[in-house]
Amino acid sequence: MERSIMKTIILRKGKEESLGRFHPWIFSGAIHHTEGGSALEEGDLVEVLSSDGRFLALGHWQIGSIAVRVLTFKRQPINQAFWQKRLSAALDVRRCIGVAGREDNDIYRLVHGEGDNLPGLVIDIYGPTAVIQAHSVGMHVCRNELAAALRETMGESLKAIYYKSETTLPFKAQLGQENGFLWGESDNDVARENGLAFHIDWLKGQKTGFFVDQRDNRSLVERYSKGRKVLNMFCYTGGFSVYAMRGGAELVHSVDSSAKAIELVDANMELNFPGDNRHEAFAEDAFRFMEKTPSYSSVATEVVAPLCGAVATSSGYSKDPSRPKGDLEGLYDLIILDPPAFAKHKDALHNALRGYTKLNAKAFEMIQPGGILFTFSCSQAVNKDQFRTAVFTAAAMARRKVRILHQLHQPADHPINIYHPEGEYLKGLVLYVE
Repeated sequence: MERSIMKTIILRKGKEESLGRFHPWIFSGAIHHTEGGSALEEGDLVEVLSSDGRFLALGHWQIGSIAVRVLTFKRQPINQAFWQKRLSAALDVRRCIGVAGREDNDIYRLVHGEGDNLPGLVIDIYGPTAVIQAHSVGMHVCRNELAAALRETMGESLKAIYYKSETTLPFKAQLGQENGFLWGESDNDVARENGLAFHIDWLKGQKTGFFVDQRDNRSLVERYSKGRKVLNMFCYTGGFSVYAMRGGAELVHSVDSSAKAIELVDANMELNFPGDNRHEAFAEDAFRFMEKTPSYSSVATEVVAPLCGAVATSSGYSKDPSRPKGDLEGLYDLIILDPPAFAKHKDALHNALRGYTKLNAKAFEMIQPGGILFTFSCSQAVNKDQFRTAVFTAAAMARRKVRILHQLHQPADHPINIYHPEGEYLKGLVLYVE
């Protein structure tokens, strides 16, 4: 049950300007004082007033630098009807962009926080199952109303609602929250994306069980995969790998440090390409795997230098003992780097940029001439220019000529509120390496 509106927040003079621009966050430093009797509890619904008493917004109170996540700039009841209206608007957008209501695609994000005017809330659809994830205590408090509104919005297409917020709610709130079904049950974990089938691990997997935000970029990998040797680093459950296989890759190697993820990669391959021996998966640390994979520079030295009468100083490498040591054909010519967030807050920015530079430099060293590199950052603290500079630095370190073919971002079912540019978190580049 939603807590009743009991308390009011008064802002400092001049601090209402961002709300006039419809920014959905109020920072703690903007608050002058609170009114309404007892102390605020995290998750409370609060009314926000300017220093001269004008109504500004309603939102959820939380502890931290972001003190209020704004739900509406109008005075209105925050109840099941409110949630249902917002969810219906979100579903209309997904129908408009063509990810909902298709026989070949029943994986998509229905609610993307501030991008759908529901800050602190994520809802992903996997076939007949919806997975709700709360990133604020306010949304946690409202979870049952949200589930009821979701059932009304989705109708008979929905059979189960799973709540997965153990790791996303503020730990200081001490809610003791456990994941579980809010409504219905489902043991069918297979859903379809663009005609491909995937096992979805909403019970123990990362995020809500699948990286929904890379759907369009996976399709682009498919377009570039024909006849190529593909390396998918940080593969998780193998989304990019499955698309590369359908695209006609000569071979696909998937690497992730999680043995559980590798099990799911193999299961997803068996769903789509049973018995196909073009794919192999490795449960290994990404940097360790890349360190023992041949670099183009060292292999080229061993293969080419003797032909020129020079002395080869670098040792080649081949996983296949039947191949000559240093065989250029053994190198990858399409590499995908989709690491976890290296920086979840600005304090970690410097180390994150160093990490991106090191990772991409190794990929530039490894990839064949004419190769394609897909490289991503999902760190919200790293902006597009910073990421691009890190990749530029890596290319220079590896002394490779590089062209940008595509600049990538999150898909349309992860919309960005025009008043909340912070919602743009996924950045990617597709590079042609000479």
